[in-house]
Amino acid sequence: MAQKRAIVVGVGSISAAWFPPLIAEGVEIPAVVDLRPDLAKERLAKYPELAKTKVSDKLKATLRKYKPDFVIDLTIPDAHCAVTCTALRAGYHVVGEKPMAGSMAAARKMVKTAEETGKMYMVSQSRRWDVNDDTVRATIASGAIGDLTTFNCDFYVGAHFGGFRDEMPSPLILDMAIHHFDLARFMSGKDPVAVYALEFNPKGSWYKGDVAASCIFEMSDGVVFTYRGSWCAEGCHTSWNGDWRYIGNQGTLLYAGDKTPHGQVVEKQTAALTWPLKDLQISPSPVQHFGMHGALCEMLTFLDGGPVPQTECHDNIKSLAMVFSVIESSKKGRRVPVRA
Repeated sequence: MAQKRAIVVGVGSISAAWFPPLIAEGVEIPAVVDLRPDLAKERLAKYPELAKTKVSDKLKATLRKYKPDFVIDLTIPDAHCAVTCTALRAGYHVVGEKPMAGSMAAARKMVKTAEETGKMYMVSQSRRWDVNDDTVRATIASGAIGDLTTFNCDFYVGAHFGGFRDEMPSPLILDMAIHHFDLARFMSGKDPVAVYALEFNPKGSWYKGDVAASCIFEMSDGVVFTYRGSWCAEGCHTSWNGDWRYIGNQGTLLYAGDKTPHGQVVEKQTAALTWPLKDLQISPSPVQHFGMHGALCEMLTFLDGGPVPQTECHDNIKSLAMVFSVIESSKKGRRVPVRA
C-alpha cells in the first residue's frame, strides 16, 4: 500500500483517537486545520511523529497547497456539511466523524455533493470495527438462529458529562443513539421502515433536554427492533455498546456487557411445552483493526482500488435518518416513516 497524504480538519479531543492509527499506517499529515491554532499546536505536540505538521485555520488554502489524497473531518456535527462539501468540491475524498450532520437536509446535501463530484464520502461508525459486534453480524447472517424476527437493545448509563450535552436537546438520541441505530442496521442486516417513539426527561435528570427514549422500529422484512435508553440512569449500567437480544425462528443470540456473544437454538421439535435447546456454536470475527483504525483502513484500501467502504454516505444516511425520525415521532406523538 503506497503512502497516502491526509489533511485533518478539527483537532479537538476526538483527534486523539485518530492520530495513533494514522501514524501506525504511515499516513503523511502535512497540515491540520482548526479555528483554534494554539490548541491544535498543543495537540500535535503530543506526537513526535507530527513535529513537521503545519497548523492552519484556512481550509481551502491548505487543500490547494498540500493536495492530499483524502481529508479527515473531525469537526463538530454542525460544521460537517460545510467542511465535507468544501473538500469534496475541491476534489478530495473524505472520511468524517459521526454523526454525518446536524440535520437531514445537511446530510442529503453532503450525499448529493459526493455524487456530483464523484468523490468518496464515508462516515466513521467506530463500533462496526469491533470483534463482538462483527461476530453478532456474521452469526445472524449465517442463519444460525434461523430467520430474524425481533431484536432489542437496552442502553442505561448515568453519564455526568457537564458542558454542552447537559444543555442540548435530545442528547441521548442525537449524540449517542446514532451508534446503537447504526449497529442495529449493521448487525441485523435490516433497514428502518418506520418508528413510533417517545423521548422524555426522567425525574431527577441533570439534563435540560429529553435524555431518555423508548422506540419501536419497523425494519425491513417485517422485523421489529425495540430500543430503550437513558443517559441519566444511576446504577446497574449496561455496556456503552448496549445490551442486545436477537430472536430468530430457530433460536436466540445474546450480546451484553461487552462479553462474547452466546445463544441457544432448537435441538429438536417435540410434543413438550418447550423444545430441547442446545448452545449455539459461535466463531469469533477476524476483525484486525478496531474503531477509527478500522475505518481508516477501509478508506486506505479504497484509495488503493479496493471495495467501497461499508459506511459510505449513501448507507450511513439511513442510520442518521433513524435519529431524526425518533425525534419527529416523539414530537408528533405518532408513527412516522423513516426516510433517508
